[in-house]
Amino acid sequence: MTNGATSSTNDYAARATQYARDVVDGKVLYSKWIRLAAQRHLNDLIRPDFRWTFCSDAANKVCQFAELCRHEKGSKQGQRIKLEAAQIFILASIFGWIDSTSLRKYREAIIMLPRGNGKSPLAAIIGLYMAFFSGEKGAEVYCGANSEKQASEVFRPAKAMVEQESRLASIGIQCAAKSIFQLSTRSRFQPVVRKPGDGASVWCGILDELHEAQDATLYDTFKTGANKRPGSLILVISTAGVSSTENPCLALQRKAEQMLDGVIEDDRLFAALHGADPDVDWTSPLAVEMANPLLGVSNDREAILLDQQEAVRNSAKQNIFKAKHLNIWSTASSAWMNIAAWNKCYDAILTEESVKQLPCWIGSDLASKLDLSAVVRVYRDDSQGDRPHYYAITRSYLPEERVNLPENQHYLGWSKQDYLSATPGSSIDYATLEADVLADIASNQVKELAYDARYADHWAQRVSELSGIPRVEVPPSPSVLSPAMKELEAAVADGRFHHDGNPVLTWCISNVLTRETSVGNYTMPDKARPESKIDCAVALFIAMARARLGTQDNAEWSFTPFWL
Repeated sequence: MTNGATSSTNDYAARATQYARDVVDGKVLYSKWIRLAAQRHLNDLIRPDFRWTFCSDAANKVCQFAELCRHEKGSKQGQRIKLEAAQIFILASIFGWIDSTSLRKYREAIIMLPRGNGKSPLAAIIGLYMAFFSGEKGAEVYCGANSEKQASEVFRPAKAMVEQESRLASIGIQCAAKSIFQLSTRSRFQPVVRKPGDGASVWCGILDELHEAQDATLYDTFKTGANKRPGSLILVISTAGVSSTENPCLALQRKAEQMLDGVIEDDRLFAALHGADPDVDWTSPLAVEMANPLLGVSNDREAILLDQQEAVRNSAKQNIFKAKHLNIWSTASSAWMNIAAWNKCYDAILTEESVKQLPCWIGSDLASKLDLSAVVRVYRDDSQGDRPHYYAITRSYLPEERVNLPENQHYLGWSKQDYLSATPGSSIDYATLEADVLADIASNQVKELAYDARYADHWAQRVSELSGIPRVEVPPSPSVLSPAMKELEAAVADGRFHHDGNPVLTWCISNVLTRETSVGNYTMPDKARPESKIDCAVALFIAMARARLGTQDNAEWSFTPFWL
């Protein structure tokens, strides 16, 4: 398999779609995330009643412009750029998908490319096109970074492209030391350090090497500035980094992975995440081939393979090699669940009625009154073989005021679909949770109510006193949660775990990262940032901590709650 070659035809739209087919069919070698991006493109082409259409003219126009630009440096300096298949797919996707008003589908794009794969020239092309050829008067395009040197990495090749092409000067596009501008349209392309002024009306914001950012300030500023203009674009183009899990680039990449995995919906986000898959040996040439779409074209294949061999010999260089040439983040935490395997555990016929005769453990993770809370029932069935099967049904809760916040559209959608209970007011109504769990106890064979005492001690005590069900505190410690997580992971892999497809639980599961502990072979659940909630997952772990220790009782369950 190869990374594909560019044909001589100028039908870039057709070439982008053929590239997607080749990736999906395995004719070219790329990572899981590129395969999913390609499949998404093919799926969208045949979606019925879809708002967006893949416009050949729009896709061809941007690619034609790109191939009029010239290389800034190296042996190809002054030569026109020849797009590779992966670059055509990126440009055609971002600019080719439009609606009936010619509004572009994608408002945000994240492109992860290892070093040496033409990141900066590609971003420069997008910036110039958005500034002067997208039809926007007074376009404000900014390439931003945390240092002047990094901000210039995109601006410098853009300036060189203008200076080397006389036809751009003939239509009034001019260069100054720190600005490319066109007086007739009052459009401009400028580098900025840290963030533009609050009055900026961002038409295109380019964040180069976002992995170097210490926080999300620049990204958030670009996003709020871009909200002033329909059709604006935020472009993040970066390599991976050696960073903590709080890195805004890593958080955005994980959001894109969730979108590509189908965990969340976001039609307005484009993602091309080039890298080596986790199950590929990072020391192999295969990993280098998979991660680098322009291998041997814009970089030196032999030099990268030599660096790989050096990293194998010298452990001090491994993290840098993985990050810069394979796009593998070096962090204290890593994604935990294989979402494809998790999705296979969806049981379409799972209902409370179908499992109510099985012994049940209730796990709860009650957050502060302003945050997501969850109660998960885990049912255990020991009748299907030597190892138990588990069935999970989830309830989740959030204050109505938080559900209705503009940034919480995913919560609002889940609430409308009855996957999330929006409790009245600005804080969680624990009486609602109490009533729901008492009703669950009345209709199920509940063995125990398991809980984390931090927020749920008083609540669990009341439920236990009213129902007569024993309550068991499950501390959030590695020795308790890690075995539960390992049992769940094994059950998912074996097909012994079943869930009802609740998207809130799936989202929380996809947000779970794991970090190694200093004692024993234990892991603990973690998350990338506060917005990446894991409460439903933790409630499931708490229930599993007890359910995995239980056994099925074949005796008739005769408990009758005294309040009935």
